[in-house]
Amino acid sequence: MLEQRIQQNFIDSADLKYQASQVLSKPIAAAVQAVLTCITGGGKVLACGNGGSAADAQHFAAEFVGRYERERPELSAIALTTDSSILTAIANDYDFKVVFSRQVRALGSPGDILLAISTSGSSANVLAAVEAAHEREMVVIGLTGRGGGKMGQSLRDTDVHICVPSERTARIQEVHILTLHCICDAVDAQLLGDQDVST
Repeated sequence: MLEQRIQQNFIDSADLKYQASQVLSKPIAAAVQAVLTCITGGGKVLACGNGGSAADAQHFAAEFVGRYERERPELSAIALTTDSSILTAIANDYDFKVVFSRQVRALGSPGDILLAISTSGSSANVLAAVEAAHEREMVVIGLTGRGGGKMGQSLRDTDVHICVPSERTARIQEVHILTLHCICDAVDAQLLGDQDVST
């Protein structure tokens, strides 16, 4: 019984990933182009999210500043979820809703990218960060699920919306991390040339 439940999780995840590959390849390619334009122009990626999405933001920044699978120069990315003093000061002095937006206004510049991650698409502090990014003339790459929520409505034509076709948080997060890996892989391929990294 337990093993069947575990196997079903694998099957459900694989099925969604296969389905999502058909739907998301185009917006993921658009996200790659936006990231390439940003970093080759001297810009940076600011990433934010809550809970598991915060971990995804940090995971992405680590692979950009460090490396993904190939040796390459460092790429500029900052996870807005990591500085406990900034997060607690802003949450205490203002409101938790603005913990990301104040950082975006402080650190963001025109041409930078905000990577906004929210499985529901309706996290208040992520939505505030999107608004702040638009004020700074930044491009937003929104990673959502559940139909896109409020973020889907707030994104502009110049932004990129990657909305996982699922209602389940765990499955959405699994596709989000695969999406971030696709972005890292494609950026490396564009900067360094194609290379088979399957072995």
